[in-house]
Amino acid sequence: AEPGLFVEAIIAPEFQPEAIEILTTRPKWKANVRLMRVGPLAPPAAGWAYRPIEGGLLLQQADVLPDEETEWQVVTEAKPTKAQMADLRFAWAMVRFVKSNAITVCKDRMLLGAGAGQMSRVDSVEIAISKAGDRVNGSVLGSDAFFPFPDSIERAAAAGIGAIIQPGGSRNDQAVVEACNKHGLAMLFTGRRHFRH
Repeated sequence: AEPGLFVEAIIAPEFQPEAIEILTTRPKWKANVRLMRVGPLAPPAAGWAYRPIEGGLLLQQADVLPDEETEWQVVTEAKPTKAQMADLRFAWAMVRFVKSNAITVCKDRMLLGAGAGQMSRVDSVEIAISKAGDRVNGSVLGSDAFFPFPDSIERAAAAGIGAIIQPGGSRNDQAVVEACNKHGLAMLFTGRRHFRH
């Protein structure tokens, strides 16, 4: 390649003749486009996700939606309202796309704040609440993994969050549920985590 030469590369399983003509004859592209036909792509192995790592690939179980809501359990004395339930579904769908330790704060099916990539779940809660700002009151919170301690619940309650969705499965689940009951928060366990690395 010549110094200063900019080249567009397009890689695809196949190109239709019309696409080849457009890409190779239009003045904007013709001299600087390279097409590479790679043939049919094999579908990914069902249920598996691949992550590139230095020196290889990491194969892990895919995190797929939809979740089985029939497996979700309300574990608190308070039950979510219909509006909270819609927001909990949304918070749970959103949290799977946030880097762990992930927390989402949602209301009216809008993501108000997200906390991501922290070493501590309560730090992610703090970030998500901070990002939600003055809209946090009456919102719901989603967590991609269980709460190891009730500290996140205490912080959520102080901010005005009304319901929480999380996988459950901590040794301290009972203490977390008790903290929700103390503050009148509804909590759902999904039985499945959305841990994203």
